Amino acid sequence: MIQVKIEKKSAHFKRVKILGHAMYDDYGKDIVCSAVSSIVITTLNAILSLDKGSITYIVSKKGIDISIKGEDRVTQILIRNMISLLKELEVNYPDNIQVK
Repeated sequence: MIQVKIEKKSAHFKRVKILGHAMYDDYGKDIVCSAVSSIVITTLNAILSLDKGSITYIVSKKGIDISIKGEDRVTQILIRNMISLLKELEVNYPDNIQVK
């Protein structure tokens, strides 16, 4: 199962960790993992194209750890949208992704 852990400080998102594998299908055929990857990569690319200093991230075999440094409106809206999309995926695939 993919675990999405969200950290906030006041009204601002500060960190998002996405760990694990959905186990919906074999590696390379897993539509849930593919959807999560697409959502996250698109969001990170959008944020970085606007402000390279607003986030940092580390990719490992376990997943991705995103630190949100920007408290600006656009960065926060894009992160909120990413989380919303991941929660929507959780509704459809509750055995494969969990957003906390």
